[in-house]
Amino acid sequence: MPREVMEIPNRVEHLAILDPEGQVDSELEPDLSDEFLLELHRWMLLGRRFDERMLRLQRQGRIGTFPPIKGQEAANVGATAVLRESDWMVVAFREAAGELMRGRSMEDLLLYYGGYNEGGFVPEGVNNLPTSIPVGSQTLHAVGLSWGMKYRDKDDVAMVFFGDGATSQGDFHEALNFAGVYKTPVVFVCQNNQWAISLPRAKQTASETLAQKALAHGVPGIQVDGNDVLAVYVAAQEAVDRARAGEGATLIEAVTYRMSVHTTADDPKRYRTDDEVDSWEARDPIRRFQIYLKAKGLLDDETIATLEEEIDQQIREAVERAEAIMSEPVDALQMFDHLYADETPALREQRQELADELQGKEA
Repeated sequence: MPREVMEIPNRVEHLAILDPEGQVDSELEPDLSDEFLLELHRWMLLGRRFDERMLRLQRQGRIGTFPPIKGQEAANVGATAVLRESDWMVVAFREAAGELMRGRSMEDLLLYYGGYNEGGFVPEGVNNLPTSIPVGSQTLHAVGLSWGMKYRDKDDVAMVFFGDGATSQGDFHEALNFAGVYKTPVVFVCQNNQWAISLPRAKQTASETLAQKALAHGVPGIQVDGNDVLAVYVAAQEAVDRARAGEGATLIEAVTYRMSVHTTADDPKRYRTDDEVDSWEARDPIRRFQIYLKAKGLLDDETIATLEEEIDQQIREAVERAEAIMSEPVDALQMFDHLYADETPALREQRQELADELQGKEA
């Protein structure tokens, strides 16, 4: 018998709508209201400025280490913008702009990175899972949520974010496999920022794209320019529409770049060049979007300057509120309250030992 080439469903497309100079492909341009476009811009700019403020706070010793999102605002905001309140957002740790869009407060993020457990609290009615530090584990959580939605005949979706490093984890492939077999309403958003800490994408996988990893699991994949908020939005909307229609999961690879450090404990100059960073800064997602909005007559330099002042004031007030909370006395015994449903003998002993020590210090 002769060898035959097998026809495999789906092919990987690359989608870009705004080029690096902010010029739009009018045939692909989505029909979005002026108000919505300006809202996208505001959230992206707020995410950038808040990120920069947190970096200064960390360098001053006022919060602990955290992972900056600079350069990835379009991938954050463009995808999150298609979700409705009843959907679930499942984050890794570099989605602050999207989390703010979904109702997480800046004070909450500051408390979290200040080491306060209150910072991990998710408000009632906000369908966001807390920050997930283990690489890739949240993909399984998202698929579990989406399976529950399908089981209950809801048309909600789960959207899970992760980095390129997560696509080398077993959890990622297990999640895709389950989603593919059971056609669960989940959207996988890979923020491919080129570096898994200090490991470059080229040394992590031999795949031409990360999006194609979905095909082995019977799930469609698409690669988008992750610094193009319009392309991210369009791809995410298509994926969410598929999921709501009962057609299952989609993997979106948003090709972007981490312009800052992996975390504030990292020194990227040890493993990447300034020339590489400069080449990606030329593709800055905010600058690109601002050029587009100016061309549409929606923005000008004066409007941007006014918005910058408003955002600066908003951030300053959030920092003041967070630091006021952090200045209040803390009951250290609270750390024992939510570990187990029933307190163990060993835990009771440890609680009492700490209580005695604290009482001795007060005396």
